[in-house]
Amino acid sequence: MENIEVKIVNRGPHALPAYSTEQSAGMDLRAWLDQPVTLQPLERAMLHTGIYIALPQGYECQIRPRSGLALKRGLTVLNTPGTIDADYRGEVCVIIANLSNEPQTIEDGERICQMVVARHETVQWLPVEELDDTERGAGGFGHTGTK
Repeated sequence: MENIEVKIVNRGPHALPAYSTEQSAGMDLRAWLDQPVTLQPLERAMLHTGIYIALPQGYECQIRPRSGLALKRGLTVLNTPGTIDADYRGEVCVIIANLSNEPQTIEDGERICQMVVARHETVQWLPVEELDDTERGAGGFGHTGTK
């Protein structure tokens, strides 16, 4: 496993994003709030984290929901996965949506999402007139059935 160094600025009072277990892929990210935020059913809000990062070229950071929040409280990251590019230097903010039927309150310091740092490839398009045939072809959107 390769470790990379990522520069990080923490303007908030909470600990840096951290892995919960030795083999976790995602690091928990905490909300930095002046006061609790209550989301009504189907409401969304952008939450601050106080975290700023500088990823190396060829890396991205994905912001993903936490499964426990999704299952237990109906809270999810709306534009999942959110992508932070290597050249972005603004604050990492998270768009949280309440998909439950009840108001949900998020407290300062609460773990609101996961962030996964991963290497990515850059595409160079090769324009052609036709694509090669495959067994699947253009089949999609459930073409293989449900069982």
